[in-house]
Amino acid sequence: MSALITAATVLATLALAAAAVLLVRRALRRRRRRLRWPATVATVLAVVLAGTWAWAHLMLDRSGAARAIAWLDSDTGDWRRFPARPVPAGPTPLALRDAPLPEGALDGVPLPGGATSLSGLLEDTGTTAFLVLHGDDVVVEQYLNGSSREATQTSFSVAKSFDSTLVGIAIARGEIASLDDAVTTYVPELLARDERFADITLRDLVTMSSGLRYVERSMPWSDDAVTYYSTDLRAVAQRAKVVEAPGERWHYNNYNPLLVGLILERATGRPVADYLAEVLWQPMGAEADGSWSLDSEASGFEKMESGINGRARDFAALGYLFAHDGAVGGRQVVPAEWVHEATANDTTTDPAAHYQYFWWVDTERPGRFYAMGNHGQFIYVDPATDVVVVRMGDRYGLSYEDWPALLRGVADEVGAG
Repeated sequence: MSALITAATVLATLALAAAAVLLVRRALRRRRRRLRWPATVATVLAVVLAGTWAWAHLMLDRSGAARAIAWLDSDTGDWRRFPARPVPAGPTPLALRDAPLPEGALDGVPLPGGATSLSGLLEDTGTTAFLVLHGDDVVVEQYLNGSSREATQTSFSVAKSFDSTLVGIAIARGEIASLDDAVTTYVPELLARDERFADITLRDLVTMSSGLRYVERSMPWSDDAVTYYSTDLRAVAQRAKVVEAPGERWHYNNYNPLLVGLILERATGRPVADYLAEVLWQPMGAEADGSWSLDSEASGFEKMESGINGRARDFAALGYLFAHDGAVGGRQVVPAEWVHEATANDTTTDPAAHYQYFWWVDTERPGRFYAMGNHGQFIYVDPATDVVVVRMGDRYGLSYEDWPALLRGVADEVGAG
């Protein structure tokens, strides 16, 4: 198969190059001699670009760099491009009542950027789903920009909050001993690369303080592109490099969830998506089947840094679960102690007040926290007033800081009411 792909790549490149040369030669016959040098440069560039384009599209299942070149920046349609493992729903969905707020109930929410209405702001910012739960009531449910209740939404880094929740459940079930276990307890081959991996614990991973190298650049081989597009994320995880002592500095890093995925896979003896379905997706009451994007068909490893796909209501179900101390329908799905630890503003065991176990902490409102993903995916939770706000969208549409502030304002209004 690889020989066929290589041959096809060569043939496509040669065909495009030949076409480019013929076009330029025809043009040269009609122009004066002084234009030949620029035309030759243009020909070379055309051949290189055509060859790169052909190679990238033919190697999508075999090369992360090819994906980065062909697909460019990530977008919310990527869940259709990646292969995926199904995450089936269970027989008992979360029981929620439709109880819309009266018109004008959210008029007091401060809006950024001079917006005059919340609905208009949501529409203009590329929002696809906006839900607000107050207890068991769905008080706001809007689908915009062509979306619907049945539409698939993708998580991006909201998946990380699912990741850490799976770790908490695995600890409760005895499949993982402790957050203070060394990463090398589960991935011992890392020691052969660098003995300092023995000092990195699961806690360091889920608090983004592992000391691993991570550099974001707009290049197909940069860390953010490699950890998103690679066709073998297990291998990528094991190529992570230690650059500083763990536990000393918060640094957002996608190698951390990849290593968490390796640990979960080995500790539970099954694919992470299957584990998600059994211990979290079904018990929390997801109403529909979801999926988890994979790095490739050949590797079959979940994109732990992103890639959980499902309905907006099912992302809200995770928020509901955490707003209720990990319990739903009389079942303790996640240990309450884990829920509190995972979302606390606590720097006694890690360096960041605004981040805990793959959850962001709202330092402006004690006790509140949120999951956040690229292009503006959010699950915002206020356990004190039993409010959950979910925003999914095709793009941010607002500044990085504006969304948490807006969701905070919505939670303030609903909780006060």
